[in-house]
Amino acid sequence: MKRAFRFIYEYLTICGLAMASSLVYIIFIFPNSFAPAGLGGVATMIQHSFGINAGYLSFLINLPLIVAVFIWVDKEFAVKTFVYILVFSSMLVLLQEPFLDLSSFIYLTENGTSRLLGPLAAGIINGAILGFTFFANCSSGGTDLMAAIIHKFFPSYNFVWVGFVLNAIVAIVSFFVYDYEIEPVLLCILYSYFLSNVSDRMLKGSREAIKFEIITDHPEEISRDIITELGHSATMINAEGCYTHEKKNLLMCVINKDQMIMMKNILGRYPGSFASISGVSNTVGRFEGTREQNSAID
Repeated sequence: MKRAFRFIYEYLTICGLAMASSLVYIIFIFPNSFAPAGLGGVATMIQHSFGINAGYLSFLINLPLIVAVFIWVDKEFAVKTFVYILVFSSMLVLLQEPFLDLSSFIYLTENGTSRLLGPLAAGIINGAILGFTFFANCSSGGTDLMAAIIHKFFPSYNFVWVGFVLNAIVAIVSFFVYDYEIEPVLLCILYSYFLSNVSDRMLKGSREAIKFEIITDHPEEISRDIITELGHSATMINAEGCYTHEKKNLLMCVINKDQMIMMKNILGRYPGSFASISGVSNTVGRFEGTREQNSAID
């Protein structure tokens, strides 16, 4: 029962994210005449130039990539992405039909003084949506699918450059598509920046932490306080000073960012303890159950 509920919840979430992204296109992107990043930008420019609904184009562009991912990479990832693209594309088609009047929700200023706010809002919202899709082992299609395929066959290849080149091409071509104006190019760059920035912050911030490396003569006392007060554990390593060759103990511990002051207070109780602090961009594993189990390093 619990598994079935989780299954339904995941797919309803994916459908909701796809619908939200389609609204972003209708409200912020299409009316303000600029192309977003990636293959979505290609579909947007074709719609602008030839009048072919971007919903149909999005589905046709992504379908062969989804099939390739299903065969070669990850079936669950491919199925979830297919559901996302199907809902997203269908909504783009329906929302542009004459019987659906969304003009009162469209963000557009006639004098152009707020043109920057359209791509800014679109980039932030779609960046958040992109982050949530990754959490659900899904993607919004396009370059994410291309990255998965390339990584399958060339694991050491850096896809960042492929994405950069594709987005650069979209930005350059938009100059010719949108009446030889530089503004759509700048809007595309602005959108791409906020899209990647917000999605990256979501992915990193969700598991971001602080690592303490502590040299001390009181390893037992400090580790006890870490367990009882912070709900984390630590790894103790025998160490030796290079100058005096005095035997020391090294404690390694990863804690939440908001626990840094509490950790400093613990160390303040034990004179002679020294700690170095570094950021941890991500932690992996399941740290559930007792307080002793809630440690990234144990």
